[in-house]
Amino acid sequence: MYLKDINITVLVAIRVMTKFDLLSIQVEVICVHFPSDYGKKIAKLGVFVYFERSHIIKVTYPLMDTEIELKFLVSDNEVPLIPALITQFAKRVNNKPAKNLENAYYDTPSRELRALDIGLRTRCQDDDCEQTIKLSGEVLGGLHQRPEYNLPLKTRKPDIFAFDSSIWPMGMRLESIAENLFPIFSTNFIRRTWLIETESGSLIEVVLDKGEVSASGKSETISELEIELVEGDRVDLFLLAEQLVAQIGVRLGFYSKAARGYRLADDKPLKSNKEIGFVPLSSEMNQEQAFIKTINYAIALVQKHEQCYVNEPSLKTLKRIIDGVRLIKHAFWLFEEFVARETTDSLRKELKWLLEELDWVESAIYLKTYTSKRHAYYKRIHGAPELSQVIDDLKSVQPTKTDLEDLFHCPRYNKLLLSLTRWLMEKSWRQQWDQNAIKSAQSSVRSMAKKTFDLEWKKLKSMFPHKSSMSLEQYVHTRSSIEEMLLSGSCLGELFDEELRLSFRAPWMDILSGIYELETLHYLQQLCDGQEAQPLSDILVWLQQKSDFLISAMDQSRDASINCEPYW
Repeated sequence: MYLKDINITVLVAIRVMTKFDLLSIQVEVICVHFPSDYGKKIAKLGVFVYFERSHIIKVTYPLMDTEIELKFLVSDNEVPLIPALITQFAKRVNNKPAKNLENAYYDTPSRELRALDIGLRTRCQDDDCEQTIKLSGEVLGGLHQRPEYNLPLKTRKPDIFAFDSSIWPMGMRLESIAENLFPIFSTNFIRRTWLIETESGSLIEVVLDKGEVSASGKSETISELEIELVEGDRVDLFLLAEQLVAQIGVRLGFYSKAARGYRLADDKPLKSNKEIGFVPLSSEMNQEQAFIKTINYAIALVQKHEQCYVNEPSLKTLKRIIDGVRLIKHAFWLFEEFVARETTDSLRKELKWLLEELDWVESAIYLKTYTSKRHAYYKRIHGAPELSQVIDDLKSVQPTKTDLEDLFHCPRYNKLLLSLTRWLMEKSWRQQWDQNAIKSAQSSVRSMAKKTFDLEWKKLKSMFPHKSSMSLEQYVHTRSSIEEMLLSGSCLGELFDEELRLSFRAPWMDILSGIYELETLHYLQQLCDGQEAQPLSDILVWLQQKSDFLISAMDQSRDASINCEPYW
């Protein structure tokens, strides 16, 4: 959104500090001048770095602006509140004229640019046009950071050969792609822009976009607020975001206009994950890198399924949000050797609050399952009006779709997501580091994973008697240990063979599902217990029979699972 000068070089001074034998580097911009040709040059995504023996380097960004922004979704009721809040927050405000922007996004029929995580867009206001390339960047929680290159256009068609050849990934078939480009989708909206200066001197661009994204005869509404750091301290970006969340009630946005446009064009609506999945780790990573990946993955899981629920409400979608929150909490524990509890106390408190807000979901899933016509229990429950009434009464007190949307819009929920993002960006866990923490953070994550899995497996095996039946209470007692083992597998399992991993986990996931079902059956028994109606007494007997049958099946799965060969 902010066009830089062409081919400038930013001169920065590096101040080197040591703390606990860990090299720390602080970068400070001291001047801007044109490039010269000395030192060693490294090119990566269009960024040229020049080194000398001194502590001075130069970084060249040909036509590049690295976006650092947060996105929010706003309703029509919230829009009128935005200008006053901006004025209240800023030291100075430059209110720019509104623009009607017409945008077209280009790709090949086989989506070659999409596969490379490259976005190509043309943008026109009347006859004034420009083209933009966005390259693969970094997402930390809700913070988007992405290299962006802008060039003026004489026509409405893109010319990718006009960009510096150094920006393209190695091996990209530029000529072939250029020949096959065509417009995939369009976004057309009215943009209002404010450029604000904060008390500390940071410049932040605030844009409000109202319009639609269109593709293949379909369209979706655009109503977004974006705040982008032009220059200065990223902390100021979060301070403004917190004010927007607290005073207006906006909701953090996760998906870009481009992502929405591709889904429309390819007829691939956003779908919730069937399972929690696995954090994409590699064996070369150290523990801190794996931790950052895990927290990022978990926040994305929460935000994706928040949007999935808003699009199409589902209890199983809410379960994925719960999974994401639990994954964050589990990662705090898993990497506790360098993530001190003091640095996560406030986050843990808010994560606990969110889990409590959603603690009804798992029981609700089973109540819904029992009353489904496809379930084996349906006929018996449907034939017992008293039990059906008990279940209907339980359903009637469950939060509604409106209640859940209010939760996702509430300041406390969005402040939690912002706090997680800022904590991740600032690497706040380093505040409590000593030499042992540094050593752990820099050590191999694969070695740590093996030790963790060994300890959890030994603990779990000790909780199960060999070749003897277990009671409901005994199974419920093992629930947290099974959940911990499976969550550790979601965090670290990608480091090991996929086929062996999935084979090992499957029966334990079945056992955990059985425990959830046992708890729900027991809950129904408690509701029916003490009732004088004879039909409910009969239902009590039937519920006990179902519990006994389920325990018998779980015993068999348990005996088979205990003898499985670990995949790590």
